[in-house]
Amino acid sequence: MICLQHLTVGYGEKAVLSDINQTLEAGQMVCLLGANGAGKSTILRTLAGFQPPISGKVLFDGHDLTSLSLSERSKAVSVVLTERVDVPYMKVVDLVGMGRSPYTGFFGKLSTEDRKIVGEAIEMVGISSLAERTIDTLSDGERQKTLLAKALAQQTPIILLDEPTAFLDFHAKVSTLRLMLRLAHETNKTIFLSTHDVEMAIQLSDALWIVMDGKIEAGTTASLTESGTLGSFLQDEGICFDATDLTMRIK
Repeated sequence: MICLQHLTVGYGEKAVLSDINQTLEAGQMVCLLGANGAGKSTILRTLAGFQPPISGKVLFDGHDLTSLSLSERSKAVSVVLTERVDVPYMKVVDLVGMGRSPYTGFFGKLSTEDRKIVGEAIEMVGISSLAERTIDTLSDGERQKTLLAKALAQQTPIILLDEPTAFLDFHAKVSTLRLMLRLAHETNKTIFLSTHDVEMAIQLSDALWIVMDGKIEAGTTASLTESGTLGSFLQDEGICFDATDLTMRIK
């Protein structure tokens, strides 16, 4: 579980989001929504430990993020970023195996148990047939599943993803989000991701965090619809929202 206490994030002394008090529970997939520049990537980078908070705390199961060593953090949180991975000649199984680095060292040799964990992660995301393929021969959807398998092989209770569906076609977007939802439920992990695929997020996620006016409103799709928060957010984005069937259309 991640607990944010009076958290302010930004760069230097410039705050992007202020006084955040929210909790991310285990066994849930939570989608982070917001306009470009609203602070989605900033909060993800702060939760990942890539940049320090301006003030407040990020607690992982009661432990302050800033008190954790790099080794401890790498066993608590895995991160999948937006950038495309294009590594010529590297096989899928080898990239997924890099998820075991916190336990073996970057150049460490995988043990029999490590290889078993890698195989299970590959099977879990449904890419066993791709294990011996090289990364440069994969589709965008297959690469995204490979990166998710790498995060699973890292065996962290928390997985953070920045725009994991950014380069995917419609079918691959739906497939990827459904996969992450299933993994959150089956493995009891916290999966927290930013996305611009709003319609899919409101239908598939366990909860939403909506960034508006320098603050975060959190809740289920139903509760955020009832409070009017989701409608206000979509209206600001130029989208008409039908709360009865969770459909949207552009104004």
